[in-house]
Amino acid sequence: MSLLVVGLSHRSAPVSVLERASLSADTQVKLLQDTLAAEPAAEAAVLATCNRIELYADVDKFHAGVAELSTLLAQHSGVGLEELTPYLYVHYEDRAVHHLFSVACGLDSMVVGEGQILGQIKDTLALGQELHTAGRLLNDLFQQALRVGKRAHSETGIDRAGQSLVTFGLEQLSAGEPVEAWAKGRRALVIGAGSMSSLAAATLARAGVAEVIVANRTPARAERLVEILAESGTAARAVAMADVSRELTRVDVAVSCTGATGLVLTAQTVAEAVGLSADAVTAPEAPAAPAAPEGCPVDFAATAASGAGLAAYTAVTEAADAKAVDADSLELHGSWVDNATGARPAAPRIPAQTGPVRLALLDLAMPRDIDAAVHRIPGVRLVDIESLAEASADAPMAADVDQVRSIVSDEVAAFGAAQRAAHITPTVVALRAMAADVVAGEVARLEGRLPDLDERQRAEVTQTVRRVVDKLLHAPTVRIKQLAAEPGGAGYADALRTLFDLDPETVAAVSRADLNDADAKNRGRS
Repeated sequence: MSLLVVGLSHRSAPVSVLERASLSADTQVKLLQDTLAAEPAAEAAVLATCNRIELYADVDKFHAGVAELSTLLAQHSGVGLEELTPYLYVHYEDRAVHHLFSVACGLDSMVVGEGQILGQIKDTLALGQELHTAGRLLNDLFQQALRVGKRAHSETGIDRAGQSLVTFGLEQLSAGEPVEAWAKGRRALVIGAGSMSSLAAATLARAGVAEVIVANRTPARAERLVEILAESGTAARAVAMADVSRELTRVDVAVSCTGATGLVLTAQTVAEAVGLSADAVTAPEAPAAPAAPEGCPVDFAATAASGAGLAAYTAVTEAADAKAVDADSLELHGSWVDNATGARPAAPRIPAQTGPVRLALLDLAMPRDIDAAVHRIPGVRLVDIESLAEASADAPMAADVDQVRSIVSDEVAAFGAAQRAAHITPTVVALRAMAADVVAGEVARLEGRLPDLDERQRAEVTQTVRRVVDKLLHAPTVRIKQLAAEPGGAGYADALRTLFDLDPETVAAVSRADLNDADAKNRGRS
């Protein structure tokens, strides 16, 4: 079996495609179940955030696996396969491991160095364990990815290379002015009370806004966030979602990140909030759709909350939200390209407002919460995921990025060696079990031929035979584990089974026992 990942992200697809391809929690569960039911896949995990959708699987056939996984992604995302294929990227074996480790370290994030992706990887692993779609390979892979990501953040200054998506968005809104100076004394509306919205509220509070108004579909969560903001010394109050339009007329900045499937703020609502008629909007607007439960799993750096209460609240909401080959000229349903890092046509940019800004809007949701047409409303400035992606593409890379890349390369090599060594372990265990059976049989035969041996003599003979067998097997088994850990070492297990005529069923039984032990250990950790 071999590791395969098929996916799309902000690096390969425009925001409009990512919006349409976003997966709800229920859809992710169905995708995992259908992937496991597909013939090429033995394990599966889905990593879905606001700016990436990736399906990981342990497959026995590469081309069949790519075809099956890409088809399943298209079916469950609702985007046709023919339309989706140009934006998909494929990674296989070590390249797939390298990709996930890079993602875990924040190297593949929209804002390099942000660390919230670690929480998303943890959620992915937890879901795979809960549904029993993650076996030994994916358990090992995602647990190691978490360790690699933590190592990168603790041993390097990668955090300095990127920022919280909230902070980065506010910097774009402030247009070069320090966020603290820009935000001081302003009144802010935060729509949603999930982890991202909570972080936005905390960031605005630290920046010195005069008041934070929180609107949320679940009033209790909004009230809880307001209580914690008040404890930190920030004036705050909760309002119903029905009151958002009214509150929008009273604030200077609004941040929205919900799980709504349609628009939360239409262009007409925003135009009316700044005292203009709907005629001020020159582009048609999409109708609002019923809201879904809040929560926006965007990759963002875990910015420390203002006070212990805010930090604790963010942790709680993150926990709640958790419930909720290189493509080398592949030909599959058309021409495959390596979309993971390839260039794509830039989205048409709408000029920023040049006059005074009456209302600043930050949309961190995917699909978007705020109608893109508000770009055209005089006095309104909108920063959304798409504009953040464009801005971050020009951000300077920190020197620490090279150090993190080195860590990733070392960890990929170590992971590969460990997996290859683990692959041969059941065969070695089966060999030693066979040797133990041979020793037991010969000792029993000796007892029949020499019945006059006393207990001490019998024990000494038995121990001597065991020592001889152990010494004969020790050097070969140690050496074969070393050889198996090297690239191309997978064939040593087959050679060992052939040389000693080991029963394949016995080896498979050892593998199943190891897997059951690993599953029990993983359940104990979660």
